[in-house]
Order: sequence, then C-alpha cells, then structure tokens
Amino acid sequence: MKIGVGLPNLVRDVRPEVLPEWAKRAEAAGFSSLGTGGRIAFPGVMDTVTLAAAAGATNSIGLISNVLVAPAWPPVLLAKEVAGIQGVSGGRLTLGLGIGGRQDDFVVDGAGPRGVGKRMDDALEVFRDFWAGRPVPGSESAGVPGGRIEIPMLFGGTAPTALKRMAKWGKGYMAGTVPVPMAASWFEDARRAWTEAGREGKPYLVGTVYFALGDFEKGRTNVYDYYSILGEEVAELTTSAMAGSTGAVRDVIEQYEDLGVDELLFNSSSDDPDEIERLAEAVG
Repeated sequence: MKIGVGLPNLVRDVRPEVLPEWAKRAEAAGFSSLGTGGRIAFPGVMDTVTLAAAAGATNSIGLISNVLVAPAWPPVLLAKEVAGIQGVSGGRLTLGLGIGGRQDDFVVDGAGPRGVGKRMDDALEVFRDFWAGRPVPGSESAGVPGGRIEIPMLFGGTAPTALKRMAKWGKGYMAGTVPVPMAASWFEDARRAWTEAGREGKPYLVGTVYFALGDFEKGRTNVYDYYSILGEEVAELTTSAMAGSTGAVRDVIEQYEDLGVDELLFNSSSDDPDEIERLAEAVG
C-alpha cells in the first residue's frame, strides 16, 4: 500500500507560502502522492492553485485532488484548468471528484447547489470530449496543448449514483476521512459497483485519515472547525478517526492494508512543515 500526504491548503488561515515547501519536503521524504482538499467558502487556498504550486515545486511525486467539487465550476473552465496542471506536472495528476456537500461553495452564477448530480454527469461528458481534442459547444478553440491529454479520475461519495459514476468513468474510489469500519463498507460498495458495471480488474482504492503529530489539540481543533458546518456529529466523527501518535499512525496503516486499499493519504491538520518529517518517521 502506498502512503501519501495531504497538503494543508484548507487549514484555516493557512500560510500559502509554505505550500511549495510542504510539497518539496513530502517528495524528499518519499511519500507517494500529495493530496488537496476542495472547498471554496473557507479561508484556505484553492485546490487547483495548490496543485499547480505543488506541480511546479516537485518532479516525481503524484498529485491527487481530494476531492474537487466539480459542479461548482463551469465545466469547460475546469477541464482547461486541470489539463494545464496535468501538463505542468508531466502527467502526475489524478483528479478526485465529488459533488460537494456545502451549499456556500457554489458561488458561480447559474451553478448553484441544486441539480449537482446532473451537472456532474454533464461535466464528465465535457471533460471526455475536451481532453480528447473534440470540439465542445461554445469553446471550439479552447483546447489543450498537443490536442489531447489523459487525466485519470477517482470519485468520492456513498450514494448509488456516485458509485455508478465511479464505475463508468473512474480509475477508482476515494473514501472520506471516517473511522476505518465505515470506510470498509464504502470500499465494498465501490468494488460491487465496479463488478456490476462489467469493469475488468479492480478499482483503485484510496483511504484518507487526518493526523497531528506535533500539537494534537490544535490539529483536532482545526479539523473540527473545517467540518463544523456539516454539524457536530460529522465533526466529531471525523476528529475521532485522527492519528495523533506513532502507534496510531502504524495502526491505521495496518487496518487499511487489511482492507486491501491501494493508497492511504494522511491529511495534515496543521500547516507546520515539520509534520512531514514527523509523519515519515512514524510511518517508518
């Protein structure tokens, strides 16, 4: 199982200037991927900006959006944006997508919080055609360098429609930051949807967990703050799954390995770059 680390772009009032350093140090420490959170209505740094900064600061580490709220974007604009990130990174981006769960993230006129499932499905059609170099209505001259580009996709979400979308379009499935037993049931649902769709092989499965190895209480407060808009129950559920010690880090790795997960992302709850080395030492 690969071990990646999440960039702290959505820690409240993150210092944006530390994000390239985070990316460099994570690559030097040997992590498999850099993840980014996706939310607009929060005092952080946009995931697309963070991914572009990480791409420019590194050479080999993977990049994963975890997850980008696709229906909050005009689809051609997003297709162009992520194609640019994929190009700059030399093909290291895996696009994790979801429909979102916070109404205040939908700030674009005509792209409100209603009808997001249909907009997601329509956007995926646009992405396919745009990245393949086929004309997209209203943007015939807005293509990508070289005419075409490949961008693998992961999908989050637990609704049957989300899992069907994953099985049709995706490379695999990304679970939210919840206790392992809950994530285990979601992975099983993803595997089932994949098989029922007639896909060969197995979906690529990615787990996520928050960690805080420096100041645990501050990290817990930051994570609670981020999820509090979804209610106390969700915030408590997410913070209850945090890893706050070497033992906890190794325990959660073992649990996800037992589930047959392909990659585990440790999402940071602090913008302290020293958390990278603390995590690397805990992972061993």
